[in-house]
Amino acid sequence: MIITEPLRLEYDLQFFAKEGPGGEKTEEPTSKKLEDARKEGQVAKSQEFAQSFTLLAMFILLRIWTGTLAAQLGELFNGFYGRIPYFVKLNASEDHHKEYSTLITMGLLRTMVIILPFLLAGFAVSFVADLVQVKWKPTSKPLKPKFSKLNPISGIKRIFSVNKLVELLKSILKLVVIGIVIYNELKDQWGMLYVLYEIPMMQAIIMAGQLLIDIGMKIALVFVAVAFADYAFQKWKFHEDMKMTKQEVKEEYKSSEGDPAIKGKIRQRMQEASRRRMMQSLPQADVVITNPSHYAVALRYDKDQAEAPFVVAKGADHVALKIKEAAKEHKIEIVENKPLARSLYANVDIGEEIPEELYVAVAEVLAIVYKRTGRA
Repeated sequence: MIITEPLRLEYDLQFFAKEGPGGEKTEEPTSKKLEDARKEGQVAKSQEFAQSFTLLAMFILLRIWTGTLAAQLGELFNGFYGRIPYFVKLNASEDHHKEYSTLITMGLLRTMVIILPFLLAGFAVSFVADLVQVKWKPTSKPLKPKFSKLNPISGIKRIFSVNKLVELLKSILKLVVIGIVIYNELKDQWGMLYVLYEIPMMQAIIMAGQLLIDIGMKIALVFVAVAFADYAFQKWKFHEDMKMTKQEVKEEYKSSEGDPAIKGKIRQRMQEASRRRMMQSLPQADVVITNPSHYAVALRYDKDQAEAPFVVAKGADHVALKIKEAAKEHKIEIVENKPLARSLYANVDIGEEIPEELYVAVAEVLAIVYKRTGRA
């Protein structure tokens, strides 16, 4: 008897999960996370944005300068063509290589002068398009090599990522758009194309150039619309990628603000040290005013030290109980006055003089204390 068991394949679901420790990325990205990503060159940017506007600018320039461009190229061609008989008649002298070199150099320089406005315009439009998207904050970190990119697992993830799928869809959309625009533009122009062989060459070049420019501008306008849609998608995708897990938020808070547990311990130790200093100063007090169980405030009046009575110690609940025990130990008078105790605890810090509105109430308490102790 043959017993067969079902085939079991083990796999890690984290391979398909978003990267990031601590679970799913549900938290909004912090300003620090966005700033760090910006320093690394990670921004919401569409490559189509600059390319489409640059393409549109090129065709607009061609539409504006078609006549001038044709005249300059014609002049350049005539200059070269007119010098052909001269070079044919040149004898094999020592200087003819220099003549050739000079002619070619002048031709290249002239060509550069003709196309220079297009190069400058393309650079300017591309620069402005990128500036509009990501603002001005250059960084060289994206140029540095990263060995993590050599990881084959990460490479497979990038191949089958959402970005690659979107790029494929954009490429298909571009091809479809180009085909539709060319077809719609040429379907009514077939007759004109057939007569290009029968008209003068310069006129044929101008007619064909105008047709190509019209097609190019319509394609560029469609690409601009695609670029805006792609930019909106890139911003949404970047925001989703920058989201953080709850654990990442906690870790970032710890690194930037300090570990809350450590800060709590430091705060606790500071409070304990302050409380010890306060209890050490308590024997100097003249009276302790209580609530009677919730608050306790110790006052001292020394005309050589301050113009008005000042708070030596104060506390609530457990600390108030400690203050009263210390007062009994050092034979300091304890007076119960609920409203005065609450007011002093809420409005006067340790070491501060009491406000003028409490002079009368405190003076009455001190008078009682002085009468009990026989102090003048």
